[in-house]
Amino acid sequence: MQGAYYTGKYRNRFEELGYSAEEINERKNKIFETIFHGPEDERFYHEFGEDMAYMEDTGNHDARTEGMSYGMMMCVQMDKKDEFDRLWRWSKKYMYMESGNEAGYFAWSVSPEGVKNAQGAAPDGEEFFITALFMASKRWGDGEGILNYRAEAEKLLDACINNEHRGLRSMWDPSNKLIRFVANFDFSDPSYHLPHFYTFIADQTSNEENRKFMLEAAKASRDFLSKACHPVTGLNPEYSKFDGTPIDKPWFDGNCHQLYYSDAYRTGANIALDYSWFGADERELKQAENQIRFFCETLGKQNWDGIYDLDGTVMEGKALHPVAIIATNAQVSLNLESEDAEYCIRKFWDTPLRKGDRRYYDNCLYFFAFLALSGSYRAEW
Repeated sequence: MQGAYYTGKYRNRFEELGYSAEEINERKNKIFETIFHGPEDERFYHEFGEDMAYMEDTGNHDARTEGMSYGMMMCVQMDKKDEFDRLWRWSKKYMYMESGNEAGYFAWSVSPEGVKNAQGAAPDGEEFFITALFMASKRWGDGEGILNYRAEAEKLLDACINNEHRGLRSMWDPSNKLIRFVANFDFSDPSYHLPHFYTFIADQTSNEENRKFMLEAAKASRDFLSKACHPVTGLNPEYSKFDGTPIDKPWFDGNCHQLYYSDAYRTGANIALDYSWFGADERELKQAENQIRFFCETLGKQNWDGIYDLDGTVMEGKALHPVAIIATNAQVSLNLESEDAEYCIRKFWDTPLRKGDRRYYDNCLYFFAFLALSGSYRAEW
C-alpha cells in the first residue's frame, strides 16, 4: 500500500460510514474547544501568565511532557498557533533541563506552578515535541528564539540520538535503535514506538546522520512491535524488554506492567497511524485484525472495561481508562474493512468525552482517534 504521506489522501472513515462532513467537522471542533477552552470541570488546558499555558493531568494534578507534547500535536493538527506557542513557552521555561545527567531533555512531571517534580525525562514526550515542532515549522514557518521551531526540533533530536556520545544517555539505544522507557533503563514501552513519526522526522531533519538513524529506528520499531504484540490477540504489555517480551519484575510502583493496561492502549493506535501514513509493513494490518477480532469476537462486544493478559485472559479488576480502550480500538480499525471495524468506529462515535478526574488521558487518546478517523491527523496540509 502507498501511504497517505505520499498520496495526500487521508481516509475519512466517518464520512465513509455515512456521517456528513458538516457534523464531523462540528464534532471535531467541539472536542478541541472542550479540551482547551471548555468549562473548568471539562477542559485541562490552562493559560498561565500572559503568553503561556499547560495541560493538566487531571488524575495526578501535574503537567507532564506527555500531555504538553500531546497538546502541541493537537494544536498543530488543528492550526491553533497561539495555543501551540503558549504550551511550548511553558515547556521550555519550566520543564527544560539545562544541566545534570539528562541535560537537553524535559522533566517529565512539573507542578502547575512550574516546580519540577522530577529531574528525569520520559521519551514519549520528547518524540512528540520533536515531531510537533517540525510540523509547526512546515505549517507556520519559523519565528525567533524558541519559536524557531525547526531549530528547536533539530536541537532536541540531536540530544535524543547523540547524548550517549557526550557522556550522557540517549533516548534511543545506540546499538539496537529502540526507544528506551527512560534514558537510564535498558527496556522499552511498546506505546513509545512511533515509526510514523521517525519516518516523518527523517524526511525533515537536515542532519544526514540523524536522518539515517531515524530511518533505522523506524525499521527497528516495526520489527520490535511485531514481536511485542501477541500473535493471536494483538495485545501488548505496558513495558517490555528489547526482545519484545513483557517485563516480569516489579517496577518502582510495585507492578510488573506486563498486562494490556493504560499505556498499552496507545500501541495499536500508533501502529494503525503508521500504516495509514506510510503503508510500510503488512504485519501492522495483521496486528490490527487480531486486536479487533479479540475485542469483537473473543470478548463478544461486551463492555471493554477489563484488564487483560496478552493471551486474552480477563484479569481481576477494571480498566482505569475505559474510554481510551474504545477510542484506540476505533483508531486500530482505521485501515480495516470488516464489519467488526465498522462496529468499533461507530461505537466510538456514539461514546462521549469522559468527564471527571481521570478525563485527561482518555480524552487525549479520544481526540487523536477522532483526528485519525476523520482524515485530520496528517503529516502535512
